[in-house]
Amino acid sequence: METTMSRKLVALAVAVCVDMLLFHAAGFVALRGASWHLVRLWVAAVLRCLAVTLVTLLTLGTLRPVLIRFIAAHCLLSAVFETGTQALYGRFGESDCGSVADTRCWLMCAGASLAAALFWEITIPDTREDEAAGKEKKQKARDLFLRVVRMYKPQYPLMIGGFLFLSVAVICEMFIPFYTGRVIDILGGQYQSNEFLTALLFMGLYSLGSSIGAGCRGGLFLCAIHAFTCRAKVKLFEALTKQEIGFFEVIKTGDITSRLSKDTTLMGRTVCLNVNVLLRTLIKTVGMISLMWSLSWKLTVVVLMETPLTGYLQNIYDTHYQRLFKAVQDSMAVANQAANEVVSGIRVVRSFNTGKHEACRYDSLLMKTHVLKTQRDTIRAVYLLARRLTGFGMQVAVLYYGRLFIQRGQMTTGNLVSLILYQSNLGDNIRTVIYIFGDMLNSVGAAGKVFEYLDRKPQVSSEGKLAPDDLEGRVRFQKIRFSYPAHPEKTVLQDFSVELKPGQVTALVGKSGEGKSTCVSLLERFYDPQDGEILLDNEPLKSYDHRFLHRKVAVVSQEPVLFSGSIRQNIIYGLADCSLDEIQEAARKANAHDFIQKLANGYDTDVGEGGSKLSKSEKQRIAIARALVRQPQVLILDEITSSLDTENETKVHQALACGPRQTLLVIAHSLKTIEKADQIVVVGDGSALERGTHQELMEMKGNYYKLRENLFSE
Repeated sequence: METTMSRKLVALAVAVCVDMLLFHAAGFVALRGASWHLVRLWVAAVLRCLAVTLVTLLTLGTLRPVLIRFIAAHCLLSAVFETGTQALYGRFGESDCGSVADTRCWLMCAGASLAAALFWEITIPDTREDEAAGKEKKQKARDLFLRVVRMYKPQYPLMIGGFLFLSVAVICEMFIPFYTGRVIDILGGQYQSNEFLTALLFMGLYSLGSSIGAGCRGGLFLCAIHAFTCRAKVKLFEALTKQEIGFFEVIKTGDITSRLSKDTTLMGRTVCLNVNVLLRTLIKTVGMISLMWSLSWKLTVVVLMETPLTGYLQNIYDTHYQRLFKAVQDSMAVANQAANEVVSGIRVVRSFNTGKHEACRYDSLLMKTHVLKTQRDTIRAVYLLARRLTGFGMQVAVLYYGRLFIQRGQMTTGNLVSLILYQSNLGDNIRTVIYIFGDMLNSVGAAGKVFEYLDRKPQVSSEGKLAPDDLEGRVRFQKIRFSYPAHPEKTVLQDFSVELKPGQVTALVGKSGEGKSTCVSLLERFYDPQDGEILLDNEPLKSYDHRFLHRKVAVVSQEPVLFSGSIRQNIIYGLADCSLDEIQEAARKANAHDFIQKLANGYDTDVGEGGSKLSKSEKQRIAIARALVRQPQVLILDEITSSLDTENETKVHQALACGPRQTLLVIAHSLKTIEKADQIVVVGDGSALERGTHQELMEMKGNYYKLRENLFSE
């Protein structure tokens, strides 16, 4: 440790001696003429920089970035200051800086350079980890941006037209301030009618061209954005519908709706809107700087000095604003999720009289969002204040130096007016260019969230191809072990084995939570088991074509789900080729045809949102008809009799008994349904505890006998 410190002190002392020696030696070189004086300063600065760098490398063996910045600033500062002063004021004589033995100038440069290096290190620290993370983040943002550009391919003609009109609008807009100054010069000097009218004519033509170009540009870009956003939403929605059920158990509804509604919109802005603003601003900036340079290159240099400070302010602002912006989005998603839960479960809320509690909970979530928004808006307000002060200071500097140049005859009043007009627009343009990069990062971040769902592969594969013409319907559960993705630590089924035979009714019985409905979910391929497999006609379920499987294996759940639309649309849901005779036949088997015929519009009657216009029994029978119209080989009835009265239940079972080759799996708490089953399986502790007919299991006096006494006693 002491050796390292000694080396650093020796390196510092040697570097200081070498630098002061070269600094003072340069002061003794006498050259005539201002140009030669500047040459001497720059040559000396470069030699000092090289010498100090070489000495530091020889003594320390390495150079940190902060040390490189300090050496460069310290050695070049006097030359930059002298060149800038002489260029702005037009005095090409030697200043005190750089004269013989001027130690004060050397100390001043060293102090200013040290302060600048420390300021840079504190605000923008250099670490290898941050540098690597920054490169990775930029590369990811670049890849996402290019991917969004490729998704815009169908809108390329609209975008090309928009960019052409953008160029016309920007070019015309740039010349308006120029001719404004020209008019002022004509009015302020000797008035000439022809020149005045010509200037006004060009101003009018450029204004008209700018207006037409801007209008057409905006219309074309908006059309492209809307078309892209619509297509992105459809793609995302399609990708979401392909995900396994476990995905929706883990991901909150608010997150999904936020991706569909907000992130796709932000994603659409990534290319069209942001690139539109960026290109327009860049073209205007380059054009304005060129015209300003022709008016007064000295004042142009003064105006451009605002750029580094503006960039630094924008960098700080973007860093904090993006963090809070993401926090606000996440907070809003949580609040939306809470509101969706209350709306979907409004009956429970009313039943338990918890409306006030839910309102308070929603209010607390909104308050968290409000606090985050307040922080975000405060940062924005501080940034806008700093930006306004910077712009105001630059305007004062331009007016001050402009007055000096007019007094010296280096520019006219009209030129100064034109330059001031350009300067106000230029400052906004530079800030817009810097801001748009931050906004593009936000948009690209939203695109990343959308692509995350678009690229996600469902954990339950649907790539099977098997679709036999003749399906027997024999189902075997072979040593199944399964845990739900949301609770992997809890095993629901363990070494579960059962066979379902064609033409037979198999009933699953057991206490709630023992795994009966889980068997249905696995047979429907909502999930894949962790161990074991389910065979259909001696072939794994995953080998079958997804659409074929869900047409041949149909389920009717205890809580039927209907969609907005007519009864006909709900019965043929998902089927493209289904005749009215087939619909009516399925409705008759489900004992639904009679009540449907009594409705005003029959099968075209609207069921309302979620089937709200129908009773629970009517919804249940339509759900049964929806399953039967598919002519499934395996039919699953999950507690459906709870919504049916005795008469309807009897008719439904009689209709189902007409299919002798059909495999029927029933989960029910009704004793009549279970007693008639060809096979009864008692499910408990995740496995099949007992199998047999009703009479066989009653004679065993085991789990089924006890379960009958507890659950099925009448």
